[in-house]
Amino acid sequence: MAGVTAAPVLRLQGICKSFGELRANVDISLELARGEVLALLGENGAGKSTLVSILFGHYVADAGTIEVDGRPLPPGQPAAALAAGIGMVHQHFALADNLSVLDNVMLGTEPLWWPFSRRAAARARLLEVATRFGLTVAPDAPVGTLSVGERQRVEILKALVRGARILILDEPTAVLTPQESEALFATLGQMVAQGLSIVFISHKLGEVLRVSHRVAVLRAGRLVADLSAADADATMLAEAMVGRRIAPPVKRAHSPGPVLVRLDDPPLALHAGEIVAVAGVSGNGQQALADRLCGLGGRGTLRLAGQVLPSRPRAFVEAGVARIPEDRHAVGAVGDLPLWENAVLETYAAPAFARAGVVRRDAARAFAHDVLERFDVRGGTLDTPARALSGGNLQKLILGRALSGAAVTGEPPRLIVANQPTWGLDVGAVAYVHQQLLDAAAAGCAVLLISEDLDEVFALADRVAVMHRGHLGEPRPTADWTLPAIGLAMAGSAPDRAETADAA
Repeated sequence: MAGVTAAPVLRLQGICKSFGELRANVDISLELARGEVLALLGENGAGKSTLVSILFGHYVADAGTIEVDGRPLPPGQPAAALAAGIGMVHQHFALADNLSVLDNVMLGTEPLWWPFSRRAAARARLLEVATRFGLTVAPDAPVGTLSVGERQRVEILKALVRGARILILDEPTAVLTPQESEALFATLGQMVAQGLSIVFISHKLGEVLRVSHRVAVLRAGRLVADLSAADADATMLAEAMVGRRIAPPVKRAHSPGPVLVRLDDPPLALHAGEIVAVAGVSGNGQQALADRLCGLGGRGTLRLAGQVLPSRPRAFVEAGVARIPEDRHAVGAVGDLPLWENAVLETYAAPAFARAGVVRRDAARAFAHDVLERFDVRGGTLDTPARALSGGNLQKLILGRALSGAAVTGEPPRLIVANQPTWGLDVGAVAYVHQQLLDAAAAGCAVLLISEDLDEVFALADRVAVMHRGHLGEPRPTADWTLPAIGLAMAGSAPDRAETADAA
């Protein structure tokens, strides 16, 4: 990265924000220099989202001030943040698939009372910015035809065309192949070389250390570290985030058993006691595969322990299939229900929680309390609506529900379908979840892991298959894959077995 100038373009001073008794931000002061990449770290519920929301005008701070280029930023006004040159690229893209790249970039930039659209000028501006920052783009291409990496490029261009000089990137590599991540890092280098300033939010500590000049760490709403990236390492940052040493997951020695799960379309066999990972760029058919393995329809016959399961979710739950859905908000939880009801959402009719058709509230609440405690779900009580939790804490609730089945039925799950199980979780929570999945496999459970995080895939999987445009490749032993080879396969360029094993 290029050198950093001394003059700050952004200054946050004494930012405080509370939601009832929850103190989300406590006296946070930070500066961002021109041409600097500042990594913002913190575990789930540490206050990162609240701080960024205040900066972007979605929340109003209870106390404190924000200055951009020495001028006060009006609180609670997203339009003022945009006008001051603050842009944000969210982890989940906000693009209209049926519109062109140019139309997406232009959305919201022209007043409704203009008699005609200035498309020629907008096209010229788009191409000029794209050339300046090395972001190749086809203005007339429908967004729905673009790869995930290309869509992210469009999101970045949307911000830059609007004049962003301070860019907030939220988990920017979460859905990218390794090759696309490398291209993004090259783009970031060009940006800072030309004076842009970047706030980089990520749970991938290796990337943080690679791209950032400085690292700020939040814990429990407070700024606990603000240091040069050159003086930090991954272990130091992880401990600063969670306030303790994080023990790495440990694989327990065991031998996989016989085939426990067999699906004939697409062909897939899972052995008892093994973790099979499906890698791929989002949108290549992983969701349909996960749905089929949870009883939500689809093609093919599925056998669990030799028995054909009907395509009914309840039959799968009763047979010992636990699921961790990708969309935690729309599928994993009911936002208006309290946490205790969400904790028993899939097993509320089990004898442990119901008698004669009446829910045993005390038993259900006791189970939910145990899930919240063991999985460190923060941000609410048993009666808090699920929608009030941060994304990471909601994910921990869903994980706890899926992995605590033995407390309900007396039997551990036989199959766990884990679709992006650690998406949005901090390093401490990720280590805990990984250990839970490894322990479940060691106890004889079959685990299907669907993940776009290749570090996670290599850390957990016994075998890895790549899914591209609906085609599921043959699962191969993890040792047969390398990071470049799996990235190429995710992009649709399948290396042969020799190349996969030899490339390093």
